[in-house]
Amino acid sequence: MSKKIAFALVSALVLSAQAPVHAQQAGVAATAAPAACPAILKQSFNRLQDDAPQNLCQYAGKVILVVNTASYCGFTKQYEGLEALYAKYGAKGLVVLGFPSNDFGKQEPGSSKEIADFCYNTYGVKFPMFAKSVVSGSAPNALYADLIKATGKAPAWNFHKYLIDRNGKVVDSFPSKVTPEDKQLVGAVEKALGG
Repeated sequence: MSKKIAFALVSALVLSAQAPVHAQQAGVAATAAPAACPAILKQSFNRLQDDAPQNLCQYAGKVILVVNTASYCGFTKQYEGLEALYAKYGAKGLVVLGFPSNDFGKQEPGSSKEIADFCYNTYGVKFPMFAKSVVSGSAPNALYADLIKATGKAPAWNFHKYLIDRNGKVVDSFPSKVTPEDKQLVGAVEKALGG
């Protein structure tokens, strides 16, 4: 066998062996490509349970209900309704994001572990919760600064809610007294989900 033919055979074998690998890598890249991340989600917050950084871009393409929470508030029982909303509409693309805050009436004094244990043990909260942060005043966290700017409405108390559509546009804001079961809020969520 001539050297040219041997070289050609070896080259062909090497290329054919690599082809599936390249195709596989291309497939992985295609499936791993996330939906375009809207500007409002291009930020990270630490997860409540373990302080692991969480990029909000993981929620791109979802309808998002952002809520500032507190463990010792007259509205705290809304955790139950928020979890029910998340359970009912999660498969259709809704995610509830909870941001504990001690801004109003000092009603969230606990540590991250205390807050996480309370939410899970008392209300069975499974929707994503983030580390305690400031959501009002002159220095709210970055997401809340964007939400306030988009709506012109800052939270006046615990359990204020903001609704973000699948494209990252803030479409509504609900004061604390509007419960997760309220027809106005449920209707806005269903509309954002597309029915």
